[in-house]
Amino acid sequence: MDFITMKERYMDACRRHGILPNMAICSSLFMVSIKDFQHDQCILEVSLDSLKDSEFIPLFDLFTDINNSVIDGVDVYNRTPCVMNGGYVLSLLRAINKKLRAVHLIDLSLEKGFLRDLSQRGLTCKELNLSSSRLRKLNLTGSFEQLQTLNLDFNTSLTSFQESCFSSMPNLKRLSVCATRVSNLWTTTTSLSKLPSLVELRFQNCLCCNSTGLCPESTSQRTLDSCNRYNADSYGRSSSVHSMLIDQPHSTSEEMFHDIPIIEDPSFNVYVSSPSEYVSEDPEGDVSNYAHELGFPELLSNALHNFDMLNSNAQVSLGIFSTANEDCMASGFYDRHTSSLADSGTKKYLTHHPSPICFEKHYRDFMIASLPKLQILDNLPINISDRDSAKVRYSEYFEHLACRRQPKEGLVSILSMREINARYPRLCKTKPSCHRTKSAPYYSRSLGAAKVSSSAWPLVRPLSTSGYIFGDENKSFRPRQFEYHPSDSALMAFGTLDGEVVVVNHENAKISSYIPSLGAMNSILGLCWLKKFSSKLIAGSDNGSLRLYDTRHWRQSTVSGRNLSASDFVFDEFDQLTSVHVNTTDELFVASGYSKNVALYDINTGKRLNVFADMHQQHINVVKFSNHSPSVFATSSFDQDVKMWDLRQGPFQPCFKASSSQGNVMVCFSPDDLYLLVSAVDNEVKQLSAVDGRLLLDFEITATGSSQNYTRSYYMNGRDYIISGSCDENVVRICCAQTGRRLRDISLEGKHSGASMFVQSLRGDPFRDFNMSILAAYMRPSSKSEIIKVNLMASSDCSSDQSDDDTYLPSFSMGG
Repeated sequence: MDFITMKERYMDACRRHGILPNMAICSSLFMVSIKDFQHDQCILEVSLDSLKDSEFIPLFDLFTDINNSVIDGVDVYNRTPCVMNGGYVLSLLRAINKKLRAVHLIDLSLEKGFLRDLSQRGLTCKELNLSSSRLRKLNLTGSFEQLQTLNLDFNTSLTSFQESCFSSMPNLKRLSVCATRVSNLWTTTTSLSKLPSLVELRFQNCLCCNSTGLCPESTSQRTLDSCNRYNADSYGRSSSVHSMLIDQPHSTSEEMFHDIPIIEDPSFNVYVSSPSEYVSEDPEGDVSNYAHELGFPELLSNALHNFDMLNSNAQVSLGIFSTANEDCMASGFYDRHTSSLADSGTKKYLTHHPSPICFEKHYRDFMIASLPKLQILDNLPINISDRDSAKVRYSEYFEHLACRRQPKEGLVSILSMREINARYPRLCKTKPSCHRTKSAPYYSRSLGAAKVSSSAWPLVRPLSTSGYIFGDENKSFRPRQFEYHPSDSALMAFGTLDGEVVVVNHENAKISSYIPSLGAMNSILGLCWLKKFSSKLIAGSDNGSLRLYDTRHWRQSTVSGRNLSASDFVFDEFDQLTSVHVNTTDELFVASGYSKNVALYDINTGKRLNVFADMHQQHINVVKFSNHSPSVFATSSFDQDVKMWDLRQGPFQPCFKASSSQGNVMVCFSPDDLYLLVSAVDNEVKQLSAVDGRLLLDFEITATGSSQNYTRSYYMNGRDYIISGSCDENVVRICCAQTGRRLRDISLEGKHSGASMFVQSLRGDPFRDFNMSILAAYMRPSSKSEIIKVNLMASSDCSSDQSDDDTYLPSFSMGG
């Protein structure tokens, strides 16, 4: 079918349907005739900007027999934001079929069903541009056999990739994911590893480059003027304004990717007023929800309006890539204490539109080491020296396999060794390489570690705590604090914002005991089980109320009208309480709060024995007894100090004192009491010797720059690993407690589009290796919090067909 036939076919279809021919389509057909006459490649361009719904119908007739025409390919695109009927657009793309070459749907408002159908059925095009398409989770499971280039830039709701989302793209070579919310290194690289042909990748772009590929000036010295020249961005809109990498917490920014004016002098350090200035100093109080409600963009806008203030609380660094500085160049992140990059004759690259993943330390090394076939990353080439350096840094900062297992150790070999050692224990004595028979816990730990490495998507599911009927009342709980039972692996207690205490079987989500709020109880911030009397626990609320409950007395069948029994105690109040903890013999407990004092109570008599005054210079957020000594406890304060105390020596002089660079949020002992795990504001996590307070390990978690980013850390798997989360971020980090190397990040995502979550508290499961629970809350104060269970040894069903709204993946008040 030649051009004349195609034109006649289109005009005839318009007449039959009573529709005037679209002038843009006629013009495109005319251009095809010219290219055909010149023996050039005949590409028909179909612009969606000028098409009305009724004008799609003649096009369907035109493309019915397009395979027999002179047209070599069809490009479908829109140049301006517009609202389209998704059904018509999909029908048009399906009608073109194999002649479909490029599809550019940029900032196009389409129904949710359009993206779902596109994801599940696929397309035959070679180039697909879905910039600003409101994607949230990428799960392109349909057939994209011919796709070579995929652009997902500016999808600011896109937070993650599903495990199988790239499994049907064998020919994809170029992928761009700039200015999205993708942040998890592990899930991202695992998904991208399914692309056998991928050679070019972008999560942030060079200032002078609008597409993937090697920057044309990457091999020569580039001046700032050449980078600031006039550019047209990926939308086709002209722009001379570029953005910089922002040293601010990406999790609190709804629109952190908007352009910010660039400074002409690269040696000039730009400072803006910190968002923390607008937030209460209360490290855990609900008032700090105000920061999330106001939103980071608005704060940043206010800060830039007062640009000349030069407040040094938070630094905005120019996104300069220096090939001589691997730490700064590789991660796209610049230390806030570094005033400038020394660059005598080094090459410079200005970048903009970074996704949050670019702010992770050693981001570039991680990507290069995990994707060995990649040739270009963020418009910069990857050479042999880059790969060698990336391998070294990866092994230094990341733990590829849990418990540092050897790759050859699989489940079969571990089970085989367990069988041999169990049946023939004397064999180990005859072999020089084996000094002793391995214990049962050793094999259990090894088996668990072998399972962990199988998936980057662990099983993440919420613990249901609503819909339980007590008498005639249907309760819905708002958890605020929780603790695993010390001896029963199935039980967990949680306190609520309404002053209730609930004991739940977290394996089957059934409530064992329910203690309603009894008058004075407000939000439960302190919660601690007794160890010897395992049915009892102490609960403390933010108004200072302290009570001992026997949970056997509070059964769900007889809740109505129940009062305190003889086995329940009411202790003297401790004003503005934030933390309680019982010693190992169940004789004493301590309480701390928004003061410089610690109170000591006798559990047997119910009396307050003493109040130790002025133990710190500022309020003491958390106090913890050791796990084995009934008289030793540690305090963490916002005066930046952690102190160890011994009741036998009196409260006048601490055993030792250790300092952090910022206020300490919490402290806890390792299960064997050898170490102290200290968590200070903004991801400052350190492991100290419990003997003398010496610094043994700094986990070097990336800071966000927020003075309100309160961090909590606990041990997991005994003291093999630590888990750490912060209230300004939606991620839990898992690090080896011996080396500090990162094993995995667990990202939390809300159930609904645009629902951001943060980590309010967390605990490692004391009975199950590689299991934990997280108390997570939505950014909006009106939303309820949830307890989320994470099993690293089980994998989520990422291939299940779920809608965006139904998919669920993987602080503001005081206390631990």
